[in-house]
Amino acid sequence: MHRKRAVIFDLDGCLVDSEPLSLEAIAIEMRALGIRDASAREIGDRFLGVAMPVIADFVAKRLEGPVPEDFAQRVENRLLASYESKLFTIPGAETLLSGLQQQGTAMAIATGGSLRRMVATLELAGLDHWFTDTACSAEEVANGKPAPDLFLLALDRLDLNAADCLVLEDSPHGIRGARAAGIPAIGFVGGQHLDGKRDQHTALLREAGAIEVYEHLAAVERFIQSYTEDVTK
Repeated sequence: MHRKRAVIFDLDGCLVDSEPLSLEAIAIEMRALGIRDASAREIGDRFLGVAMPVIADFVAKRLEGPVPEDFAQRVENRLLASYESKLFTIPGAETLLSGLQQQGTAMAIATGGSLRRMVATLELAGLDHWFTDTACSAEEVANGKPAPDLFLLALDRLDLNAADCLVLEDSPHGIRGARAAGIPAIGFVGGQHLDGKRDQHTALLREAGAIEVYEHLAAVERFIQSYTEDVTK
């Protein structure tokens, strides 16, 4: 008898190609506060995959003073406005999710984004129906990635043990969080935000503990299929 298996997905940069929009929204709002050299690339290099409170702490240090209370709200408003016309899924996302469903693999989301952003992203991308009651936001736990809290919440909602799951992540913080929760993690480097630095980022994901790293979701699907077959024999 086969055990039930699941894949826990990071959302931004793994299923939707939203990271360039997110990083630019943060950089624009930082420049509006007077941090003139703020760039999407710097934010991506430093904070890919972490929750907004961590980024806000960094902004406060750059400002040498408090961050406006509505900073995160401004970033999110700008980002969600851009989603209306610029949000696209990663090529192969629908095929991957459909294939997992057909083979009986459960699925969950573990995102560093807010609940509002997570819900809007899934709905606008047309992915919400894959994750009914299994989409988890860092806003729902005490500590975001690289802490294990978010992945432990996903395990709870899936009603599965860590040994029965895999994680797909595009950030070292996410890989470390998955490992801290005891879940094997696959790295993904197919998002546009990694153009020009895929080899470097692949090395970072492997260093963080990724068991494999892929650039295309079709390869991810093949690995997941072979992995689940191996562990359920």
